[in-house]
Amino acid sequence: MTAPEQNLFTAPDAGRARAHRTHAALARITERHAADDTRRRRHAHPYVPDPYEAVALVTALAAGGAEHAPDEEPVDSADLVAALTLVPHVRAEVDALEAGLLRLARDRGLTWQAIAYGLGLGTAQAARQRYERLTGRLGGGADAEQEA
Repeated sequence: MTAPEQNLFTAPDAGRARAHRTHAALARITERHAADDTRRRRHAHPYVPDPYEAVALVTALAAGGAEHAPDEEPVDSADLVAALTLVPHVRAEVDALEAGLLRLARDRGLTWQAIAYGLGLGTAQAARQRYERLTGRLGGGADAEQEA
């Protein structure tokens, strides 16, 4: 039996498919919009890390995923508390970013089913409910999105 025949009788691995799409998404965006350091950094503040970058940096340094510079102090408990202090800001930024991206996707004609696929959700209803929860948390109304 050939591999394609076996695949006809084996359920697809959703996690593996999502991982492949994640890699493909990163590769596409990098190639089209972040091919060099100037393009990658054009949205970031040139002198101060944003909350996500600060939390990710402290986490990576504390966990050993990033190397300390020779003259850099090790991560201490105050650094960890400072990073934890920023987590609500990171969550709010990600929520606002996702809600904005969902609005853009709808404005550009993507269906809720296509959005659900992109988010790794099972149904159009789940994607729409997610949007409504996000806009509810952010204080924006979802009444403009009544069409299915």
